[in-house]
Amino acid sequence: MLAGQAAAATAEVEHALAPEPDPTAAAFFDVDNTLMQGASIFHLARGLHRRDFFTTGDIVRAAWQQLYFRIAGVEDPEHIARARSSALAFIAGHRVSELEEIGEEIFDEQMASRIWPGTRAIAQQHLDRGERVWLVTAAPVEVARVIARRLGLTGALGTVAEAVDGVYTGELVGEMLHGEGKAVAVRAIAEQEGLDLERCSAYSDSSNDLPMLSLVGHPCAVNPDAALRSHARKQGWQIRDYRMGRKVAVAGSRTALAAGVGLGAWRVARHVRRQR
Repeated sequence: MLAGQAAAATAEVEHALAPEPDPTAAAFFDVDNTLMQGASIFHLARGLHRRDFFTTGDIVRAAWQQLYFRIAGVEDPEHIARARSSALAFIAGHRVSELEEIGEEIFDEQMASRIWPGTRAIAQQHLDRGERVWLVTAAPVEVARVIARRLGLTGALGTVAEAVDGVYTGELVGEMLHGEGKAVAVRAIAEQEGLDLERCSAYSDSSNDLPMLSLVGHPCAVNPDAALRSHARKQGWQIRDYRMGRKVAVAGSRTALAAGVGLGAWRVARHVRRQR
């Protein structure tokens, strides 16, 4: 199934994109649900939880915050601020080198099998034409760099955690790389590398990334949410959907949501009992 999807995606890209190399062009890929199934920060959290970086209560609170975003359909500024203040608190006191080393292990354990073959094929086509390919994600930049390196991409832009003498403080440098922040980062890379944004491409699943997608000449919605799909159709953007079927995806998301709520409640109850 996955091999067939990858082969079909490669054929689509070869037909749709010009083969001539262009040193002024590059491609920018969101990670979560665009390049990788699920949220990279969640896969990272699972791996760190297994290594006793934080408690079950911590991960339940983070999961509830994500569920709130899904249910409400919007990202409340208050919740964003709260997420910003606590997003990387669990790595406070740990060395940067430690997270980088563990990130390699977690990629193999949790992430490698979740890379969308279709999106990976598109990224490879850009590389084969001599274009540079960057990941642009709200995930910690150390983790984003691991993903980029393991996939043979040019590099990664991600959320930067403050470190003093190689040890994380638990604070962020600036804001999470989210929404308009991604567009700012892409502009900076374009200026630094001499890129023509009109000749560049960008890929995302989320309407939150419209600032980045609107910045380039060749935007593409990959596995898009409803708002992005609607916007892409109106603008005549390319749409790629590598999920097994929209009805299956919707049903699966509802089932996962219900299961997630139930599992979260069970874990909270168990945690409370243990505390008692």
